[in-house]
Amino acid sequence: MFLFAAPAATAADDVLRVGSKRFTESYILGELLAQSAAPHARVEHKQGLGNTAIVLAALKSGSIDVYPEYTGTISLEILKHAAPATLEQMRRELAAQGLGIAVPLGFNNTYALAVRGAAGGPQRLGELAAQRGLRYGLSHEFIGRADGWPGLAQRYGIRSTPHGLDHGIAYEALAQKQVDVIDIYSTDAKISQYGLRVLEDDQGYFPRYDAVLLYRLDVAQRFPAAWQAIRLLEGRIGAADMIAMNAAAELRGQSFTAIARDWLTRQRAATASASAPLAVVAPSAIASVPPAIAAAPGAAASSAATTERPGLFQRIFADDFWPLTRQHILLVVMSVALASLIAIPLGILAAQRPAWREPVMAAAGLLQTIPSLALLAMMIPLLGNIGTIPALCALFVYALLPIVRNTCTGLSGIPPGQKQAAQALGLRPAQRLRYIELPLAAPVILAGIKTAAVMSVGTATIAAFIGAGGYGERITTGLALNDNTLMLAGALPAAVLALLTQGLFEWMERGFKASVAARAPARLRA
Repeated sequence: MFLFAAPAATAADDVLRVGSKRFTESYILGELLAQSAAPHARVEHKQGLGNTAIVLAALKSGSIDVYPEYTGTISLEILKHAAPATLEQMRRELAAQGLGIAVPLGFNNTYALAVRGAAGGPQRLGELAAQRGLRYGLSHEFIGRADGWPGLAQRYGIRSTPHGLDHGIAYEALAQKQVDVIDIYSTDAKISQYGLRVLEDDQGYFPRYDAVLLYRLDVAQRFPAAWQAIRLLEGRIGAADMIAMNAAAELRGQSFTAIARDWLTRQRAATASASAPLAVVAPSAIASVPPAIAAAPGAAASSAATTERPGLFQRIFADDFWPLTRQHILLVVMSVALASLIAIPLGILAAQRPAWREPVMAAAGLLQTIPSLALLAMMIPLLGNIGTIPALCALFVYALLPIVRNTCTGLSGIPPGQKQAAQALGLRPAQRLRYIELPLAAPVILAGIKTAAVMSVGTATIAAFIGAGGYGERITTGLALNDNTLMLAGALPAAVLALLTQGLFEWMERGFKASVAARAPARLRA
């Protein structure tokens, strides 16, 4: 059952797996790669996998084959250089890990800090050190990156302590004056919408972040036609194009799939009208487009007309509702079933062997204290996969404690008189456990399984961060887009599923109690 539940983790070698990080631009670029390759190979887009560490681990393990990355991130965050490295140097070092860097897409999306555009505020990063009262709301990855906050604060002498804030909601927090400074990407569409001032990097701290592809070196041999189609994107995406595509997602509510399809359609039409193939830029010629702050009028807009965002009902029952529901239920059912197979025998052992009780409970409780995101991230290098398998393992760990505890409590709470009566009738220990003790403890054990199942319904939403699917896909995408309706479209079905799960188990508990009450006298007489 465990292996059958994880087809994604054992994907066939003939599937090209594209990954993307959990922010708008990466979603869109991942879709562009997937749709470019789709006519030539079977393609799977594992979107919104998380931050650099998670996506890189997936790439190294072979769970994905390629994903969009940035030169500054590769040099400083992945290869740990103290200063930006050349493209050739990065290529040599990555080759030793079985990875490659190629296909410069044509734009530079550098980091920057931004403030509200009111008069009298700071203009340059060098002015921040003197303004101690500013509140910094920075993305969690930026706070921890070697090329992010630590080095920036040291370079400019900033002594403030930043607060971690998801990138998708940072603009709203800044507009509502909950924070004063946020980190942004230079191709963010919301910079001009919110009228922000991008602070000048007067000491040149931030390196270039040219968009490229990070890929496994065997991709070109395994998918020659698809890889050639992807290479045709080289140098084709300008900064204005990227801003316009980001705006189509964040401001007009268009889907990533539709945005990528529209852009590719326009590019192919332009190529056909010119009667020439798409230009291919030399690998060393990384595009030197300066950071653009606002999209130029008519610059490759995904759709000129503003589209009305669908309502909550339409979002909930969209085309992906049933596939996401099946994925979510599968994660919950399989993890709780596996946990029950292990936890019930452990609970029986703890109840019958008092010396084992404390170690068993302590071990189960210790596993429960591991933060869910950390556990999911640790499972990727341990298991060498992303998707269903590590998600099931993490949910299995969290389901153990309530089942072990309730099994032990239910068996320990059986009145001594009933145990003595069964012993007086000549029942052996195994018979007493099977016919008397487990049936009497069944309602309490079932209550523990119910608690584990309800908890797993909520925790399973986090599994979307590593590509396991479920309702969490909508929540993570909504966070990236700051789309409350889309987040609700994922959260409400998860809440309804939790309520249905609780109701199902309560009905089963009442049935067990009635069954035990009716059968216990007959068993004792027999």
